Amino acid sequence: MRPKKTILCIDDNEQALSVRKFLLETRGYKVIALTSATEAMGVLRKSAQGSIDLLLTDLSMPLVDGNDLIHQAKQLHPTLPTLLLTGTSKHFDRPTRADVYLARGADSPQELLERVRVLVARKRGPKKAVVAAQPMSSTSSIETVETAVAS
Repeated sequence: MRPKKTILCIDDNEQALSVRKFLLETRGYKVIALTSATEAMGVLRKSAQGSIDLLLTDLSMPLVDGNDLIHQAKQLHPTLPTLLLTGTSKHFDRPTRADVYLARGADSPQELLERVRVLVARKRGPKKAVVAAQPMSSTSSIETVETAVAS
């Protein structure tokens, strides 16, 4: 069985956090759910490089917003995939540091799960291409044998 991918999920709204945690855990992810950016930075400081597979955070939070959290997290873990979402606005005026930004209306459970799946797969890297051996047809192998005998 494959090891579970770990998602660090931050939202100051405990109800939204609980729903996201349930949604992700029922799809096989291990979720570390936190309600503040300060707690999240503590976890990131203690965790080994690569032990967290995705940082999923809300944009609007007190003290440190999600965009600033992502900036700080990328300083500690530069390759950490990040997803920034908000349920309060349809657009975000500042440039985002997140790999993916989902605004209100684009954050359906299906869309969120698909983005998470893609980001976790991107962290893991592309699948290795497997080149299947092409079986020779019986006529081409006969021609090869005839050519070899004729030589």
